[in-house]
Amino acid sequence: MGVPPPLHSHADSRCKGPILKTQSISVPKAPKEPFVRIVPLGGCGEIGRNMTVIETNNDLVVVDCGLMFPDEEMFGVDIVINDFSYVRERVHKLRAVLVTHGHEDHIGGIPYFLREFPNTPIVGTAITGALIKAKSREHKLGEMPLVAVAPGDRVRYGDIEAEFVHINHSVAGACSLAIRTPSGTIFHTGDFKFDQTPIDGRPADFAALARIGEEGVLCMLADSTNAERPGHTQSERVVGEAFTTIFSKATGRILIVSFASNVPRIQQAIDHAEKFGRKIAFLGRSMNNVLHFAREHGHLRIPPDILVKIEDVGSLRADQIVVMTTGSQGEPMSGLSRMSVRDHPKFSIDPGDTIVISATPIPGNEKSVYRTINNLYRLGATVIHGSEGRAHVSGHASQEELLLMLNLIRPEYFIPVHGEYRMLVTHGRLATKTGVHPESVFVIENGDIVEFTAEYGDKIGKTYGGMVLVDGTGLGEIGEAVLRDRKMLSNDGIVTAVVAIDAEEAQTIGVPDIVTRGAFYEPESEELIEHLRAHLSAMLATLSNDALRDTNSVREHVRATLAKEIFSRTRRRPVIVPIVIEA
Repeated sequence: MGVPPPLHSHADSRCKGPILKTQSISVPKAPKEPFVRIVPLGGCGEIGRNMTVIETNNDLVVVDCGLMFPDEEMFGVDIVINDFSYVRERVHKLRAVLVTHGHEDHIGGIPYFLREFPNTPIVGTAITGALIKAKSREHKLGEMPLVAVAPGDRVRYGDIEAEFVHINHSVAGACSLAIRTPSGTIFHTGDFKFDQTPIDGRPADFAALARIGEEGVLCMLADSTNAERPGHTQSERVVGEAFTTIFSKATGRILIVSFASNVPRIQQAIDHAEKFGRKIAFLGRSMNNVLHFAREHGHLRIPPDILVKIEDVGSLRADQIVVMTTGSQGEPMSGLSRMSVRDHPKFSIDPGDTIVISATPIPGNEKSVYRTINNLYRLGATVIHGSEGRAHVSGHASQEELLLMLNLIRPEYFIPVHGEYRMLVTHGRLATKTGVHPESVFVIENGDIVEFTAEYGDKIGKTYGGMVLVDGTGLGEIGEAVLRDRKMLSNDGIVTAVVAIDAEEAQTIGVPDIVTRGAFYEPESEELIEHLRAHLSAMLATLSNDALRDTNSVREHVRATLAKEIFSRTRRRPVIVPIVIEA
């Protein structure tokens, strides 16, 4: 196999020298001639917080606005969203947010976006809008500016026109976008796969894709999640075949665990409950919300009398019950996690239950997922998970489908998005195999600015592409210093020293008090704390009268003395909090 051609380094064609991949800000002034800029603010080099800005001379639209869940070192952080600075600086151009589909990594940041940019139209299919509305209720934003479209519809905002194109994915209402600008068409695939036998009977709109490619596409942005996976992604029908095997063998209750937004998977569960003479109950607020909206918009077919309330499953025989819930990622307060430790108020796992985890762990979640599975086995359940029993298939295109999309659209330029950096590079190399010139493939990261005019197309600068951390009600208040302190607390605990000072007499009052949490092993702590008190008292006795009257000086001496002595005795570096009380 030959070595793939190198991808273009994309030295800046308008500024001297290459653009370094840093968080420094280098945004050249917009040209006077017609241009279009593509600026990913999230989703490039990571899985999550997908958001891309499309900007022309007079107008700007945003494609998706998602969130990402924190990694294991973001202690106390609830979610991660994007930095909206680039949009904020061009708010006079902002026209709309175009949404490809209703997954959280594409819509989860919208409530935060609307807080800052209220009344911005949020444009997507009806089911996508319903999912956005359901997710946003807790933010109490009131009436949301949702604009419902159907596949095939076009919307225009100034010089920008967007056509929504039906595509297959693991959520109903998913679309690709053909965004037409005066400088050319930008095609954004959104998350997709080509399912030739979808559950809803509607394969991707190949005719529209071919027509758009025939009309000419300046640049395509495409989903790279499975760029490293050869072949084709299996059809959702494969899950149906697996469900048939599972249902035919199960003699007790069946519990299916999936993402709430996976409407095709919900339909499969309903169909098999009917086929095997079982009733089905849905457990959890998010699952019931999706059920309601999917029925309302015609994405679910539910036979009469098959639905039962979760409270009524106890009146049925075990072989008459199917329950569907969330928690496939081992989330601590999800339905499945609580059931695994017998902490759910409405449903408990019994020996003989069959539990089907119809999803694969998102990278980083494996530990919590397998902990939940172990707990379920301890309760006597049979657990089918991962690729076992083929009870899950991906919603993202593998290499052959990515190549097919490239051949249908035939873009002049190509930008792989929605993936970690290695996935973007692999996808870029696939593009070169279909005829895209290596120098026309932009493997970029969050904040990179790609600009097209009649004269050139290149990466021309960088803007803010960092993360904004949401912690409780705090938005962007948690920085690196706070995370560093939280990491230290998790490693070596905390030591608090309380010192009372008589400022007038310039002397200490009593003996310093030392309180620790998570710093020392209990049997050794009493002796060590007594030693630290004595050491601290001796240090304070050496301070001058002026030093003792300066509380800031006392704090620093206490911190430095304790840090040095604790490290010399224990080789640990706890967070030290000195408290000086003036009497």
